[in-house]
Amino acid sequence: MAENLVIIPTYNEKENIEKIIRYVFNLPMTFHILVIEDNSPDGTADIVKRLMQEFPDRLFIEERKGKLGLGTAYIHGFKWALARDYQYIFEMDADFSHNPDDLIRLHDACANGADLAVGSRYKCGVNVVNWPMGRVLMSYYASAYVRFVTGMKVRDTTAGFVCYTRKVLETIDFDRIKFIGYAFQIEMKYTAWKLGFKIDEVSIIFTDRREGTSKMSGGIFREAIFGVINLRWRGMTGKIKPRQK
Repeated sequence: MAENLVIIPTYNEKENIEKIIRYVFNLPMTFHILVIEDNSPDGTADIVKRLMQEFPDRLFIEERKGKLGLGTAYIHGFKWALARDYQYIFEMDADFSHNPDDLIRLHDACANGADLAVGSRYKCGVNVVNWPMGRVLMSYYASAYVRFVTGMKVRDTTAGFVCYTRKVLETIDFDRIKFIGYAFQIEMKYTAWKLGFKIDEVSIIFTDRREGTSKMSGGIFREAIFGVINLRWRGMTGKIKPRQK
C-alpha cells in the first residue's frame, strides 16, 4: 500500500483523464489515484475502467449518480482514503492546470512539518498562465478578501491543489462542512487553521486547461465571497469543532 493518494474529481474529462493518470504514475514517487466520477456522459468512466486493468493496484474509481458538487466529491474521497492506510491525501484537477510534478513538492512540505500544504498561485506574486486578466483579478482579490474577513494568512485561499496529512482529515468533522462548490476549498483551509493545524504554501504555476470545458463560473465565486462571512461567524461562535472520536 502506497502512503500517497491523489483524489481527482471528474465530469466530462475524456480529453485529459488518461494523460493525467499516466503522468502521475510515471513520477519518481509512488502515488495511487482515486477518481471520483460524476456520471460523465462523455465516457470518462469507461476510460478509467480500462486503465484500471493496466494499473489494478494503483488506480481506483468511485462513481456517483450525477454532479453533486466539488465539496461532496472530495469528502467522499477523503472518507475512502481514511478507510485505508493513506498518510498523505491530495486534491488535484484532471485538466493539467495543476502540474503533477508539484505533487512531490506538496508531499515534501507535509513530510517536513506542515499539516496541510497548499499549491499557491499567489505566494510569490501572481503565477497564473492563460487566464484573462479579469479572472486573475477576481481570484486574487477574492483571496485577499478571505484573508481580511477571516484573519487567515494563507495567500491562495481558493486553491484546489492541496496535500492533507491524515491527521488533519481524521480531525475535521465533515458533517460540519457546509459548502459544496469552490467555497469548500476556503472552508477546509479555515477549519484546519482554526483547529490549530500548520498550513504551508508551496509556490506553483497554475496553467489554465488546454482541453475540455472549464467548470468555473461567476456563481462559484459569489458563493465563496458571501459564504466567507458565515464562515467567520461560525469560527467566532465556536461552531468549528473537531470530530468526536
